[in-house]
Amino acid sequence: MSKKIGVSEFYTLSKDIPIIDVRSPGEFETGHIPGAHNIPIFTNEERAIVGAKYKQEGRDPAILAGLDIVGKKLRYFADSARKLSVKNTLLVHCWRGGMRSSSMAWLFETVGIKTFVLEGGYKAFRKYGKKQLSVSKNLIILGGLTGSGKTETLLKIKEKGEQVIDLEGLAHHKGSAFGSLGQDPQLPNEQFENDLIYEWLSLDIDKPIWLEDESHSIGSNWIPNELFKSMRQAPVMKMEINKKHRIERLVNEYAGFDAKFLEECILKIGKRLGGQNVKAALESLKNDQLDRVADITLAYYDKSYSYGLNDRSENSVFPLKLNADNPEKNAEKLIEFARKVL
Repeated sequence: MSKKIGVSEFYTLSKDIPIIDVRSPGEFETGHIPGAHNIPIFTNEERAIVGAKYKQEGRDPAILAGLDIVGKKLRYFADSARKLSVKNTLLVHCWRGGMRSSSMAWLFETVGIKTFVLEGGYKAFRKYGKKQLSVSKNLIILGGLTGSGKTETLLKIKEKGEQVIDLEGLAHHKGSAFGSLGQDPQLPNEQFENDLIYEWLSLDIDKPIWLEDESHSIGSNWIPNELFKSMRQAPVMKMEINKKHRIERLVNEYAGFDAKFLEECILKIGKRLGGQNVKAALESLKNDQLDRVADITLAYYDKSYSYGLNDRSENSVFPLKLNADNPEKNAEKLIEFARKVL
């Protein structure tokens, strides 16, 4: 007989045992637990049929309609489960831990596969995960003006043994008008949250967790309110690197992209740059003067970032002057600096 387990145990077991998500393909595509395999009991269309039957005629007729659909698929479900199981064991969930996951677990157990069912289903995973995002009070925010190399430095901080969440990496976006260049397409926001939650659950919340300073949105993805609120209250280690180094970094990052895409990015912030600056930036782009383009756009981004920083408590921002754009060395200095001032 299958066993129902809570989210924490389910997460721990998922490191070694495959997850089977039995929801419809549409539900799965909107958002799923990272690493899960979709073996849907119903297709999107079949789910709609059973749902309509439930609303119009009630529970029992809906169950019978579901059995008519599922009966032909039982062998396929069993064969798929056997191929995916590890040590003849699987984890299973549906939306709320109800009939769909229980039915599939019964089938898996019937063919000899040990099965654990997530109590409360996918909904419980989301609720538990979002609650965990608000638990840690030991956050360190890595801040700095655009072009400071924050993301690369953050990853170096991780290499040196610190706990790090790369929000921009999870979002497939660098957080600016130019942020989608060179990135994979962004995932649905629900999936971004799930990926964040799953990574967050692996952390020791009693130890420092480093994150890059971000606005609430990263492209089309949004940092969950539970975490964003804590981020805004956390201390900021602000990297201070001179503008010359920042311009050089931006030129190196964006020099390989098609001029048409860069033009579109400039136009996205056209109203905030101002007509004369847009004109100058586009002219510089046409003449392949990327350093000039970077200089013009930084005027907007520097002002915008400084404005956001002013919303924070003055004694929560710790500036650190850095002499070079050297993520390896800067990571070492920031770790030492954070230990000294916090």
